[in-house]
Amino acid sequence: MLRNAAGDIPGERRARGNGACALGAVAALVALTLLLAAPSQAIAETLDEALAATYGYNPRIDAERATLRATDEGVARAMSGYRPSINGQADVGRQRIDTRPPSAAEGTLSPRGYAIQLTQPIFRGFRTTNAVNQAEADVRAGREILRNVEQQVLLDAVEAYMDVVRDQEIVRLRENNLKVLSEELRATQDRFAVGEVTKTDVAQSEARRAGAVAQLDFARASVKSSRARYQQVVGHQPGSVSQPRLKEEAIPKSLDDAIAIGTNENPNVVTALYREQSARFAVDLVRGELLPELQLEATYQDRFSSSQFIDEQETAIIAGRLNVPIYDQGGEVYARVRQAKHAHVSLLQEIEVARVEVQAQIVAAWSQLLANRAQIVSAEAQVDANQTALAGVREEERVGQRTLIDVLNAQQELLDSQVNLTTARRDLIVTAYQLQVAIGHLDAVGLGVTGLVYDPEEHYFETRRKWIGTSITPGRVFDTHDGWGAVESHEPSK
Repeated sequence: MLRNAAGDIPGERRARGNGACALGAVAALVALTLLLAAPSQAIAETLDEALAATYGYNPRIDAERATLRATDEGVARAMSGYRPSINGQADVGRQRIDTRPPSAAEGTLSPRGYAIQLTQPIFRGFRTTNAVNQAEADVRAGREILRNVEQQVLLDAVEAYMDVVRDQEIVRLRENNLKVLSEELRATQDRFAVGEVTKTDVAQSEARRAGAVAQLDFARASVKSSRARYQQVVGHQPGSVSQPRLKEEAIPKSLDDAIAIGTNENPNVVTALYREQSARFAVDLVRGELLPELQLEATYQDRFSSSQFIDEQETAIIAGRLNVPIYDQGGEVYARVRQAKHAHVSLLQEIEVARVEVQAQIVAAWSQLLANRAQIVSAEAQVDANQTALAGVREEERVGQRTLIDVLNAQQELLDSQVNLTTARRDLIVTAYQLQVAIGHLDAVGLGVTGLVYDPEEHYFETRRKWIGTSITPGRVFDTHDGWGAVESHEPSK
């Protein structure tokens, strides 16, 4: 369930005074009047708002949360080893007895009866304890898997947002370029009409304009694709997006700091640690099958018409049963213990594999971040230089020192540098968030983009202490579609 930082469920409202309500109504009326009077335009949406929407509504995150809740049930299954089992039996039949020579036992009977049996485990070779520990380790690993999925989805949202920002800016640049080339073509045609330029100059202008039209069409198609990707990840069409600032405070001070953080906090590394822990408990769980097992059994049985001489017979038994395995299942248990040990050794190595992979990701992201920063500096200098060069070439073309093709080339070089700068700015933001993913810090709450957080422990503790029920809906014991009806849930005391 999503809760805010204060622990309140979204939608709950606190009572306010009548004065506050009146002020709120007036403010709402004024805001509505201004909204109706203002021209229609897209609602501005920041990157943080897009990340908050993604965290709350992305179906991939919801699916992984459901998977984690299913993993929680493994703890409830393991806890059942501490609890008793109660079974009931009943039978009814028809029986005919004939004897040679005839005796009083002959006749027709209707034997029937019922029995109730309770079995309470007392000692199972520590298997229940190890099963619970293993299930809890699996739950902790599942939480890290969920955290990893959340990080990847949030990174997808960052990429989708920045793709829209980049592509819309490229469309603006290419629209402006097309406008300039159109004006250049009209001026060239006018000059051709008075004999100042040749037909070749007109053809060059037409060719550049035609190319600009094709590039603009491609850029607009890219925007549509980026907006569709945005809706897929975030859950709605993008509003008015803008270039976000680089959050320097979220970036480690040095590469060594980033590696130290990532090799300990990256969800893939932490998942590997919990999986190794689960495998260690799995070894002890299988080994427990080689130890004695003790349980208490209680049985009550009531039989009717079991013979011609007995109308009813009641039996009550309480017994302790000890089972000591000596050589069980032809050594199959020993093989499974060895198998579990090999699996544990494998997962020990997986921890090192995860750390090495994370370190490589951090180094790659850090290097790319430095390269993107340098690229932006170079791209900005290139744009300034190309703007100065274009202005100079235009002046030189007017006095006959340059040709029209020189002007067109200078215009194209300026456009290319502007597109490169826009792409570099997009890559810098995306790379910064990729670095946060690598160190395990791309967290919606940690980034401050939302106050509503999913609390996995709420379902975990509810499931852990549940003794009965098939419903996955809070407040019900049995699912209504199973025919049991809606029954209020009453949790047992801890």
